[in-house]
Amino acid sequence: MKITIEDKEYPESLKQIKNPPKRLYLKGNIKLLKTLGIAIVGARNCTQYGEKMAKKFAKELAEFGITIISGMALGIDKIAHKTAIRNGGKTIAVIPSGLENIYPEENLELYNEIILNGGCVISEYEPKIKASSKNFLERNRIVSGLSLGTVVIEAAYRSGTSVTAKVAKEQGRDVFCIPGSLDNPKSMGTNNL
Repeated sequence: MKITIEDKEYPESLKQIKNPPKRLYLKGNIKLLKTLGIAIVGARNCTQYGEKMAKKFAKELAEFGITIISGMALGIDKIAHKTAIRNGGKTIAVIPSGLENIYPEENLELYNEIILNGGCVISEYEPKIKASSKNFLERNRIVSGLSLGTVVIEAAYRSGTSVTAKVAKEQGRDVFCIPGSLDNPKSMGTNNL
């Protein structure tokens, strides 16, 4: 399914951000675009602590009826989506590629699981577009733009996760950071935030 910024299904929260996507391609439960959501983002190569915190916050938020929004990357994103589903919650995945080119490929099973469990997968890219580094940065503004706030679990000092937090702040969204060990490089970004 495709919706444009003029359609009534288009989320109001995205209309409020700088450079909103003109169109969105969706698969799954489109009604989730109008629900209250919190983004959970973090490192792809997360630690056990990061995994524990992602599960804790995704579970508790899902139990409160909050939609979990993330980028369907490996690590924290994947954990957040799966935890929401396992706890009867809803989740939205924003991907950096077209819906016919799931990235990363190893998350194709997660993509199907999200849709089968009443979630939604969205992209601003034509269905056959492949992921590129530019697309990841563009995707981040949608993840935070759909959300009331962003929970940052683990982030290196310079990382896509830190960029998402910065964009969320620029969008006037709340940013919540889970502190980590001072000697863990994956906590430098969150501790700095």
